[in-house]
Amino acid sequence: MSTRHEPVLLAETLRWLRNGPGLYLDATLGDGGHAEALLDAEPGARLLGCDRDPTALERAGGRLTRFGTRVRLAHATFREVPDALTAAGGERLVGALFDLGLSSRQIDDAARGMSFTQDGPLDLRMDPTRGRTGAERLRQVEEEELGAVLREHGDVTGARALARALVTEARRGGLETTRALREAVDRAHGGSPHPRRYAQVFQALRIWVNGEAEDLDAALEWLPERMGPGGVVVTLAYHSGEDRRIKRALRGPVGTRFARRLPEIPGARPPERPWEELTRRVVTPSQAETVRNPRARSARLRAFRRTR
Repeated sequence: MSTRHEPVLLAETLRWLRNGPGLYLDATLGDGGHAEALLDAEPGARLLGCDRDPTALERAGGRLTRFGTRVRLAHATFREVPDALTAAGGERLVGALFDLGLSSRQIDDAARGMSFTQDGPLDLRMDPTRGRTGAERLRQVEEEELGAVLREHGDVTGARALARALVTEARRGGLETTRALREAVDRAHGGSPHPRRYAQVFQALRIWVNGEAEDLDAALEWLPERMGPGGVVVTLAYHSGEDRRIKRALRGPVGTRFARRLPEIPGARPPERPWEELTRRVVTPSQAETVRNPRARSARLRAFRRTR
């Protein structure tokens, strides 16, 4: 039985996310650790908790029962959160949290296929009730697409050669389990690579299977309209691709190298920035936290405030 997931950068998240009474969004509720701490710390807070994993949603709901009507739950991907907000009354948010990591329960459940350390079906879906499994997707993907997936979402070296090997193996029906995927990676590398290499491959495939990058882009697009003036967004990313997407969307066009080169037009108002960046540099876990919880080591926290 997997242990309860320890929320990452909890004190730092609360430091930025607490923003007075009102409606908060936890778009990736998980085990409910961040949500519980926020509701305890902010008596005037109400919460819409969303997750695409129905099992996680049910478990977190039990944990948050004591808060009664202050909590509302919705089974939703990032794309579906606006509908959940509308169903909850359409109120503007005073705070929102996007924790893009996996929970310990998901990693430790061999049936989910998220971990290279356990043998199980190569599923990889965050929501086992929707979509095709990782094994099914790999049997149908083209080599070029898979190579791009491995590069973009896992920073995998030799992505094209590995994609060719995986596509060949999958079409023979040889990539049905996590062990089979790991062994295929071994063969492609000519021996057992560093465990980080496995982690990069599994991460890239999971993001692809679940459409996580597209979901994040969709969320960053609708977020400005759903945040009230002065509303705070906290993001927890776990790899460079996610972090780049967040910086690009929330820093906005002003302040980019391109924008600084534009000539000034006399009398023209500068373009409005939708976000003020609260964390001038990325916030990472302390050494004490990474010792206590090694899975937190790659976390990157950023916080932004909706301009008025």
